[in-house]
Amino acid sequence: MATDRDVIPASNRAWRLLGTASGGLVYLFLLLPILVIFLSAFSPDAYPQFPPKSLSLRWFEAFFSNPAWIKALQISAWLLLVVTPLTTLLGTTAAYALARLEFRGRDLLQAFVLSPLIIPQVVLGIALLYVLTGAGLSGSMIGLAIGHILVALPYAVRTVSVSLASMDRRLESASMNLGATPAYTFRHVTLPLIKPGIVAGAVFAAVTSFGEVSVSLFLTAPGTVTMPVRIFTYIDQTFDPVVNAVSAIFIVLAVLALVLIERTIGLTKAM
Repeated sequence: MATDRDVIPASNRAWRLLGTASGGLVYLFLLLPILVIFLSAFSPDAYPQFPPKSLSLRWFEAFFSNPAWIKALQISAWLLLVVTPLTTLLGTTAAYALARLEFRGRDLLQAFVLSPLIIPQVVLGIALLYVLTGAGLSGSMIGLAIGHILVALPYAVRTVSVSLASMDRRLESASMNLGATPAYTFRHVTLPLIKPGIVAGAVFAAVTSFGEVSVSLFLTAPGTVTMPVRIFTYIDQTFDPVVNAVSAIFIVLAVLALVLIERTIGLTKAM
């Protein structure tokens, strides 16, 4: 027999339906552009139609046969492999120092580390251009790596800081009370507990580096053009469906990365 608790008022049902419909529209708004780009990449026409009348790998072949695109992809991949581990290491170290150490000027240092989130990236790019030009690193791979690390570092610091703030510090105290050294406690107690934050920081660093445009525009040279910068300039100068093929490849890589994170530690823990 149904009770009063089992009966859902009509007004509540209406609000639930409205919330479900609103959420569906939001997801559709987010997914529709991705779907359009992905399907347009397989159109054989020079001016893609949606939905495409037929499917073709013409633009993917054009991408892989173009040395300029491959060069840009190699540069972005090199930056990804360099920036991600360095940013994760620096971010984890900085977050641990800010969370565990007491020293004068800690709040000021934290604000300085997180300042790239507030400073407009155009201003940051101009400042880096002046500094790196004076150091003779403008237009070099090292200069690009420094710029990407500076932009991605706040994300790594914030995600690791959240994990440190949520962990029980009594576990560290118990480990040291049992005779473990601080270094052993950090390796075998703290690091496993903040692993989701470290992984999330690495993901954010990789995504930020691979998609960075604003700062890279000021730091690239003809021989060090990254993939996002090449896409930006390519769209500005010409119309070519190869860009759709590049976007489709990035979409597939992003989905694979999400699946990998879900299979290893879970998206809810990493994000």
